[in-house]
Amino acid sequence: LPVGLSFHTFQAMSYTIEVYKRRYPPERSIVTYALYVMFFPQLVAGPIERPQHLLPQLKFFRDFDAGDAVIGLRLMLWGFVKKVFVADRLAPYVNEVFSQQLHSSTAHIIAAIFFAFQIYCDFSGYSDIAIGAARVMGVNLMKNFREPYLAATLGDFWHRWHISLSTWFRDYVYIPLGGNRGTAWRSMINLLAVFLISGLWHGANWTFVVWGGIHGVLLIVERGLLSLRTRMGLNGPPLIIGRVATFSVVTLAWIFFRADSLDHAVNYLGRIFSLANFPRGILAPLGGMAGLSDFALMWIGIGVVLAGDMVAAKWDSVPSAIAMRPRWQRWTFYYAATAALLLFGAWGKREFIYFQF
Repeated sequence: LPVGLSFHTFQAMSYTIEVYKRRYPPERSIVTYALYVMFFPQLVAGPIERPQHLLPQLKFFRDFDAGDAVIGLRLMLWGFVKKVFVADRLAPYVNEVFSQQLHSSTAHIIAAIFFAFQIYCDFSGYSDIAIGAARVMGVNLMKNFREPYLAATLGDFWHRWHISLSTWFRDYVYIPLGGNRGTAWRSMINLLAVFLISGLWHGANWTFVVWGGIHGVLLIVERGLLSLRTRMGLNGPPLIIGRVATFSVVTLAWIFFRADSLDHAVNYLGRIFSLANFPRGILAPLGGMAGLSDFALMWIGIGVVLAGDMVAAKWDSVPSAIAMRPRWQRWTFYYAATAALLLFGAWGKREFIYFQF
C-alpha cells in the first residue's frame, strides 16, 4: 500500500468535509492543495492537519528564520532520543516475549509495560521529528501528544494521545452521529461506534477492533462512574492512584494492539495472570545476565521520558523548558542527548510502528 495511506487520506477528507460544510473556502491552486495533502514531514504518520491551520501557511514564501530552525532542531533531537534511545532499545525485549510465550509471567508483565512505552516513544518521537522538521521551514504543525501517561482518567488519556486523530474522529464521526445530544444510551452508542471505527482504522484485524472496543466500553463505564460520583458529592481518588490505574488499563489494552491474533492476546493475558515462575525470569528474554546492562538502559530510557513528560507538563514541552535555561544548561542537554544517541542508541532498521497504518 502507498506510504502513509491512512494519514494523507484523512487529511484530504478533512479538507473535503470542511469545504463541503462551507467552513473553509475551496483552494484554487492545485499546487498548494497538493502540498497540503502531501506535506512531507507529516505525510507518513501525521499529525493529521486541518485546512484552516495548515493551508494558509502554504500560500506564501518565507525567509529562513534562525529562531524557528533552533526550535525545530530541539524538537527533532528530543524526538530522536525517544525513538532511538528508548523505543528501539525496548523493541528486542518486547518482540522476544510476544513471539515466544514461554517466558515467565514477570517477563510478560515487563514486556507489556515496555510496549506501552515503546509505542508511545516511537509515535510521539516521530511526531516531534515531523513537527520539528516543519518548524525549521517555518511551518507550525499541531501538537500530537501531551504527556498521555500522566492522565488520571481514560477520558483524559484520549485528550492527550494522538490528538490529531482523536479530534478528527470527534469532529467528523462522533459529533455528526449526535455526540452527547439525545439520550444517554444514544451517546454511549456513538462513543462505542467511534472507538470501533478507530480500531478498524488501524487495520483489518479483530485485535484492533477489540482494542477499540475495550476503550469504548471502559470510557462508557468511566463516564457513568464519574457522573454517579458527582451526584453523590464524593471526592475522586488521589492523583497517583488515578494515574497508575489509567496506565494499567491502557497497558493491558495495548496487548490486543500488539498481538498477532485474539488467541495470541488471550494467551498472553493468561500467561500474565497465571503467575508462572513469578517473580523470576526477568532477564531471560535478553539471554540472562549478559543482558543486564541493556535491561538497565531500558529502564533509564523510560525514566528519562517520564521525567521529560513531567517537565513538559509545566513548560509545554521539553524543548520549551530547555530554551528557558542558561546557555551552559542548554548545551549540556544537547551534548548529553547526542552522546546518548551515539553511544547507547539502538541504531538499526526498525521502522516507526505507525508506518504500517
